[in-house]
Amino acid sequence: MANQLKMALVDSIITLHGHGWSQRRIARELGVHRETVGRYVTCAGSAKPASIAPPGIDPSKPASNAPTGSPSTAAPWREVISDKLESGLTAQRIYQDLVSDHGYGGSYYSVRRLIRKLSGATPIPFRRMECEPAAEAQVDFGRGAPIVTAEGKRRGSWVFRIVLSHSRKGYSEAVSRQTTDEFLRCIENAFAHFGGMPRTLVIDNLRAAVTQADWFDPELNPKVQSFCQHCGIAIVPTRPYTPRHKGKIERGIGYVKSNALKGHTFASITDQNRHLLEWESHVADKRIHGTTRQQVSKVFDEVEKPALLPLPTSRFELFHEALRHVNRDGHVQIKGAYYSAPPEYLGHYLWARWDGRTVRLFDQKMKQVAVHAQQEPGRFATANDHILPEKISNIEKGASWLLERAGRFGPNASIWSASMLQSRGIEGVRVLMGLLSLGNKHAWQAVDEACRIAHGHGSYRLRCLRKLIEQQPEPQQEQTMLPFITEHPIIRPVDEYGQWIRDALSQTQTSSTQECIT
Repeated sequence: MANQLKMALVDSIITLHGHGWSQRRIARELGVHRETVGRYVTCAGSAKPASIAPPGIDPSKPASNAPTGSPSTAAPWREVISDKLESGLTAQRIYQDLVSDHGYGGSYYSVRRLIRKLSGATPIPFRRMECEPAAEAQVDFGRGAPIVTAEGKRRGSWVFRIVLSHSRKGYSEAVSRQTTDEFLRCIENAFAHFGGMPRTLVIDNLRAAVTQADWFDPELNPKVQSFCQHCGIAIVPTRPYTPRHKGKIERGIGYVKSNALKGHTFASITDQNRHLLEWESHVADKRIHGTTRQQVSKVFDEVEKPALLPLPTSRFELFHEALRHVNRDGHVQIKGAYYSAPPEYLGHYLWARWDGRTVRLFDQKMKQVAVHAQQEPGRFATANDHILPEKISNIEKGASWLLERAGRFGPNASIWSASMLQSRGIEGVRVLMGLLSLGNKHAWQAVDEACRIAHGHGSYRLRCLRKLIEQQPEPQQEQTMLPFITEHPIIRPVDEYGQWIRDALSQTQTSSTQECIT
């Protein structure tokens, strides 16, 4: 509970304020904090008449060793400010209008103080929110104890703290840095310590978890989102710059710093964590909490622990993540190694995740498009389905594919190809490619016949096939005799030709007889 002033001192504050003393002057003369003076002045409301004055102080005269209270620089614009308040303008907008329209040269804080006096508003009490068992846990980081090595080197540390909102059961762990990996690993260790998980985690807008703070639609780190999906829980960031939204953990961090770590130094992070674990078990868990008025460990064991969600079957695989460009060769580079992507993503950017064993590639919608085993620097990992068919050479297709293609020339070509491979070994693969190229220039019958002759002489050189094909005679076209036909629509019958000849002969004889007579 906060310290309270004696009644005589409170009356002195109210009396001096009624005589027009500023809060700074009252605090200086009475030896109390200015915020304390302001709190009692606000609670008292309007100024009361002087009743009791501190010994040696005349309220009607200014002190000899302190300046008199000066009026507010915003006082000349009191009516203007009052009118703007009735219009619903904010203090910042009123200050801007005073500077631009009225030549005001004072500070914004003077305007704000005068607005508070004019509005006479009293602060609205905060509403305390209590949670059902296992419904929520609050998480935060704070400064840990110093680490002093055997060589005398001193470095700082951070302490992670999580508190179950219902029972106030806590877990603390010291780390050297506030990274995303450290944050998630601490949460997993806390879940293992509790023996279960709450349904919701309330966190601050720390960089390890939140990439874009927004009260309505915060943007979480992709790795944190994957962790939530793995565990089946939700993470809810608080409103920026609003620590009261996680008041239980705010007080919990202060409790750890003041009770467990203050005045201590440790030789290592491990030593500090060992100390924190003992402190949680023997001190924090055994205390009677100031709000619940119950022992923390008892409430946790009897009420909250049975309601916790079960732990996942496996630990969350921590991974590294980065945006990578798909190069012209269809690969992305990760830690000096190269991994293929589907050809449709050439020139695009993909999200890459790697954990030391596997590399996964995701599109912009976080849909997985490829997975590879992680390679050493300088190595390539290329999936067969990531290579376009026209980019696969015949050698890559293998000897079986080439033999099948050679067999299309005929049975002799198939026998020659198999015998050639058996005789010449691996170099015969390129000979098969040359055999297939002969089909682009010569008839398949000629190639198959050349293979028959070459195999009969035990010759398995491509140049021999070429010579045998060149020595073969060119195939001649067969001459076909057209059948003789005697009847056709355009052919006259033979009898007509005979009659035509007989008529022509009779006309010739008649003409000759007439000539003789004449």
